Amino acid sequence: MVNDTTLLLDLDGVSVQRVEVLDDGRRRVHLTTADSSARACPACGVFATRIKGPALTRPRDLPYGERGLEFFWHKRRWWCGESACPRVSFTESLPQIPAGARITERLREAAGRRVRDAGSTVIQAARDLHLSWSTVMAAFAVQAREVIETPLPEVRVLGIDETRRGKTKWEQDPETGKWQLVRDRWHTGFVDALGHGGLLGQVEGRTVADVLAWLSTTPLTWRKGIRHVAIDMSATYRAAIRTGLPDAVIVVDHFHVVQLANKMLSTVRRRTTAEVRGRRGRATDPEWKARRRLLRNREDLSDEQFAKMWNPLLAEGRVGQTLLTTWIAKESLRNLLALARTGASRHQVGHARWKFLTWCADSDIPEVRRLAVTVDRWWTEIAAFIDTGHSNAKSEGINRVIKLVARNAFGFRNADHQRLRTRCVTTRRARGHLRTAQL
Repeated sequence: MVNDTTLLLDLDGVSVQRVEVLDDGRRRVHLTTADSSARACPACGVFATRIKGPALTRPRDLPYGERGLEFFWHKRRWWCGESACPRVSFTESLPQIPAGARITERLREAAGRRVRDAGSTVIQAARDLHLSWSTVMAAFAVQAREVIETPLPEVRVLGIDETRRGKTKWEQDPETGKWQLVRDRWHTGFVDALGHGGLLGQVEGRTVADVLAWLSTTPLTWRKGIRHVAIDMSATYRAAIRTGLPDAVIVVDHFHVVQLANKMLSTVRRRTTAEVRGRRGRATDPEWKARRRLLRNREDLSDEQFAKMWNPLLAEGRVGQTLLTTWIAKESLRNLLALARTGASRHQVGHARWKFLTWCADSDIPEVRRLAVTVDRWWTEIAAFIDTGHSNAKSEGINRVIKLVARNAFGFRNADHQRLRTRCVTTRRARGHLRTAQL
């Protein structure tokens, strides 16, 4: 028997009358009302004086201990003393245990915070707290308002990047037999690329109109504070930024430039093998054996590793010589970017750029020439990265978290729920900094 464990339960307005230990080890806690304000009529606010009769409810609360607690709240039903009140009678209610509630408010709040702050899936939080999916989802929607309604932080460098939402869907035309892409969904994310703001917002789609639609929802003063925008080499995003943020400087970091060169090198390898050998690459082909070394940086290869890559390809003929020419173009581009980052003079950078473009133009390899054209068209944005050092690394990191959330949830049917979940998960650090600043 326990007389009073109000502090232990931490439920304001109720007191413990007695505790029973059941046969299965669970404890049944009998509660009584200890707050006089529970007698106030919810319709008119007048305190009742006449008791109509007893009432018993069994609200569920947070898990406590290994066996858990079972609450029996012995409360009273009152007659309303106001003759003009439409509410004739009512039962006692408290802020933590409203009338008709089957769970306490702190249990509801804890369920919402598990999804919002702990990154738990809705179904996992429902299993842990013994609630239904709909109850946890509704609690999460309430808790997520704090994230959605919070004003956007001041942002100097905005990161924009896309991430695929779900899998692509292809269907075969019964008449022609050709496969057609019927579904390819994307989300465009806006990230604080320099501060701790995390994911500022998401919009479905990745067109110019989609980006401008999100920017139009932000305050004009906030948009004017953006000095740089970090993106990958997307002409769509560049066009949207020039329209929606005309004063911002567009930045393309070196990661995407080198990534483009490596993709080009793999494309040349597959195409050349198919043209010369008439088939796909095999493990016995020299270009297949060297495929990983071709994508590595020259300074990361030892002399022995470099010789194992270079000599067999040089002796292979057309396939090997084409790949080595492409590899030299890729390394020339890397040297150009590295030279620019080391603080070389404008003349040295210009000369290295001229050598790269000349090598690509003289190679007679279509993919290499397209790489040179792309780099030349984007050189202003690439040079902006050299001057500022801003990148969209945080956008790439948040994209990884977005994919992880979708994987843990086994996909999302509702795009709004997906954006809400990822927004909350990727702004936990921002909310932590905000609370620290307020304290």
